[in-house]
Amino acid sequence: MRRHLLTIFLMLFFSAAALAQQLGSVRGRVTTADGKVASNVSVKLQGTNFGAVTDDEGKYSIRKVPAGNYTLVVSAVGLFPKEKQIDVLGKAVVIADFSLNENQSQLDDVQISTNRKKFKVDKVSPSLRLQSPLIEVPQNIRVVTSALLADQTVFDIVDGVTRNVSGTVRTGHWDAQYANISTRGTSIPAFRNGMNLKTPWGPLADDAATIERIEFIKGPSGFMMANGEPGGIYNIVTKKPTGENHGSVTLAAGGFGLGRAAIDLDGKLSEDGKLLYRLNVATQAKNSYNKYNYTDKFVIAPVVSYEIDSNTKFTLEYTTQHVEALTLGTYGFSPKGYGDTDPSFFMGNPSIDPNKLSDHNVTLYFNHRLGNTWKLNAQVAYLNYALEGNGLWPSAMAANGDMRRNINISDELAINKNAQFNIMGDVKTGSVIHRLIGGVDMGLLKTWGDFSSSGNIDLRLANNAPFNIYNPVYGALENNPVFDRSKSIRARSDARYSNELSYTGVYLQDEARFLDEKLRLTGAVRFTHAVTVGRTNSTQVSDNVFSPRVGLSYSILKDFSAYTLYDQSFLPTAGQTFEGESFKPIRGNNIEFGLKKDFFDGKWNATAAVYKINKTNVLTADPRIGQQAMAPDGTMQVVPTGTNVQLGEQEFTGFELDITGEVLSGLNVVLNYAYTDAKTIKDLNPDPAQNQTGAYVGNSVRHITNGWLSYRLKRPGFFLNGFGLTGGYQLQLDRFSGRNARTANLPDYIRFDAGASYEKGKFSLSVLVNNLLDRRLLTQGSLTTIDPAKVTPTNVDYYTYIYDMPRNARVSLTYRFK
Repeated sequence: MRRHLLTIFLMLFFSAAALAQQLGSVRGRVTTADGKVASNVSVKLQGTNFGAVTDDEGKYSIRKVPAGNYTLVVSAVGLFPKEKQIDVLGKAVVIADFSLNENQSQLDDVQISTNRKKFKVDKVSPSLRLQSPLIEVPQNIRVVTSALLADQTVFDIVDGVTRNVSGTVRTGHWDAQYANISTRGTSIPAFRNGMNLKTPWGPLADDAATIERIEFIKGPSGFMMANGEPGGIYNIVTKKPTGENHGSVTLAAGGFGLGRAAIDLDGKLSEDGKLLYRLNVATQAKNSYNKYNYTDKFVIAPVVSYEIDSNTKFTLEYTTQHVEALTLGTYGFSPKGYGDTDPSFFMGNPSIDPNKLSDHNVTLYFNHRLGNTWKLNAQVAYLNYALEGNGLWPSAMAANGDMRRNINISDELAINKNAQFNIMGDVKTGSVIHRLIGGVDMGLLKTWGDFSSSGNIDLRLANNAPFNIYNPVYGALENNPVFDRSKSIRARSDARYSNELSYTGVYLQDEARFLDEKLRLTGAVRFTHAVTVGRTNSTQVSDNVFSPRVGLSYSILKDFSAYTLYDQSFLPTAGQTFEGESFKPIRGNNIEFGLKKDFFDGKWNATAAVYKINKTNVLTADPRIGQQAMAPDGTMQVVPTGTNVQLGEQEFTGFELDITGEVLSGLNVVLNYAYTDAKTIKDLNPDPAQNQTGAYVGNSVRHITNGWLSYRLKRPGFFLNGFGLTGGYQLQLDRFSGRNARTANLPDYIRFDAGASYEKGKFSLSVLVNNLLDRRLLTQGSLTTIDPAKVTPTNVDYYTYIYDMPRNARVSLTYRFK
């Protein structure tokens, strides 16, 4: 019996091998009549089901084509079709390039009229370096398009963007300053165009006027950076010149004094189309649900590109943002519980000078094509972020709501420099295609902060009247603060806030594509040298870390794939133990499995993933605090409060489901759900009150689900043609705050939004009502506890929280022109 089975197996094996030898592939590039790439164009073998759609670079690939003679057709509705006769031989690749009769402008008109995908994309931007389609990438990557942002009337990165990505939340803090975004239970850094621009306090939240798309990479992202949190990163892709004369003007208004104007200009600076430009300008004024508070800003973002030849291009981009806000945070406080005070409560005073923030970001890109399959890319970026402001916080809270307010100078400066060089392309060895990426990236971050040089001031109302959170009084202050800024921020910054971090990383990845590219094995390694400069040799931290990455993806069907991934991250950790030993980097290990499926010819996609992340070397309180221990000088000393050791370990497990795209004609949806279990699983502190084993990670959410539906009527000649309805929900259930939460302790977040829109010709008008039910929603919460020995009727524990905006409406009008 075994002999018969072996014979059958060998017959099947050799039959399959013989069949595989008769299969070839067809590849090529499609360009327009004026030499531009032609993306989203159909390429098909006539009379068969074999075909493909060109990508963002005009490339297409048709695999597993039986040997034979074919007619290859390039076509789209409204285009003049092009044909070529080709002969496909077994195990051979046929290269067939096409040039359309239409130019880029005519192609754009055709694609607009045929309704290109609105919410779903098939590939990430070139700034992420990945060359394969998303359905083939062994990782959960979600992309939020500018069309989706416009549909949701979003004006910046903190304006509800996270609702479009499973398991991702915004933890409210200084929303006028930066986006504090978390996914898979950990905070994730901000990238712009593939460059890590994160600083301790920035960069400023990106404005929607500059955003082409936002890419969320779940889990460690070794192909981009290894030194960071293991939850992932998000990458802002800014708007670049397209080579055509397009433009738009948008005017918007809304609740709480919102007024906004934005202009987008895109065109040529030379007749031959080699010198291009893009200019985005936006200005916005917005009051707050907090009494007296406001945020005004403007953004200017010019981009210029020059194409030396068809293979070589330089791009220079500059973005500057300026923000003025009376108070950066919109905090509420209470001695009783979360959400106890009215959202209008304002801790500040209208007589205090406002906070002024700015950032300047300059990036230079170089892109060069080496033949048909290889590309060389280089880019350098400079970011300068600055704040001149004040910090306001309670110094004491009474049981009856009387609050003492402490204010101090709050000035910040961060300079972040980055450089990247990478080369990528395909190499074929036998029947295996190797998709290679290699590169070097470097970063240098310097920060300075002054939060104390002018002293701390307790604000006093006239006649020393109490300031009560339940009946706040605003007006003249007896001691309106005046801060001394006669010295530069560098001179005023103390050792705690004057820091320098640098890293150099070398990365190599090989995506080996087997079985006519149905099976893809990714192997990669990154070496990172990271230095945290210390004030003394003993406090300087130097880490040399190897981070491996292994992924496997298999196409069960052309539009259905399964994958698994193992990846690592590390986070340099400054500081020392009581004995003076430097901390090791915090390590993150991620393993995940997932399924990806495109439906109805790629109009919509569903992705499901399960994962497990472990963080080791997590800092935890030294169990010897308050006890005698041997100090570095050999003497016995009491271990002070605030001393840490690395005995902690955290575990993050979860499930994610994302559905995105056009599920029915005219109906686009974003639906997602995530279950996240984020806990501390190891803490050796013997004090039961301090030991966090089994506690949930602060700001984690166990259940998150979001939905957004957008329907537009498409019936030419009908008077309602172009009318649309939009709406969505956000639910966050079982939310945890603080360091030692054992049960959910933050109220559930339940929000509904709804709106309508109308498009006709060059005009579009939209109306959206956010927080339709006017619920009191919290984006963050924490509890400040007072030493029991120091508790008095005028100094008690108190809760801190941030409200999301109450019910508000937005109206937006856009005019598009050429």
